[in-house]
Amino acid sequence: MRRTFFAVFGIVLGSLVLSAPASWAAAPKAQQSSQTAGVYKVAIDPGVSLDDAAQSMRLRANALNLKLVAELPLSKQVEAVTGKPQRTITIFQFCDAVTAKELIDMSMDFAIYMPCRISMIEDADGKGWLIMPDINVDLVAKEKNLQQELTARIKKVREGLIEIMQAGAHGDL
Repeated sequence: MRRTFFAVFGIVLGSLVLSAPASWAAAPKAQQSSQTAGVYKVAIDPGVSLDDAAQSMRLRANALNLKLVAELPLSKQVEAVTGKPQRTITIFQFCDAVTAKELIDMSMDFAIYMPCRISMIEDADGKGWLIMPDINVDLVAKEKNLQQELTARIKKVREGLIEIMQAGAHGDL
């Protein structure tokens, strides 16, 4: 159990650290609550529970045909290992499998971005946040010489992830 925890923790931490190099970061957006380059961060509304936010994200992802391929309850794993209650940390992984395969066919390097991750984190004050790597699709497309059609599909996935986060933040069904 401990080995599994550390393996999952290492993969998640490594993915979060490596998934959005500063050189690929998009400029911060006005609706973001974070000014950190390469991070898209949204606060969960005060009246929305973390369970409701998670359910809203699952439902919106399904409506957008972005499949929830994994849900990693990291805080529950830490709690099981330490025996101490933890603040919520859950990593949701979504995927558009066809787009993912086409990207990997072009370059195996794209595998580090897959599946797309949204983290739900409860901060020290009990406030919920939704966080994902924010990649400048145009810069990546130019650097990797992607076709316009594939670039448009990647943008659509990114927009879908933002829509999923917004639905979760507001508890929208």
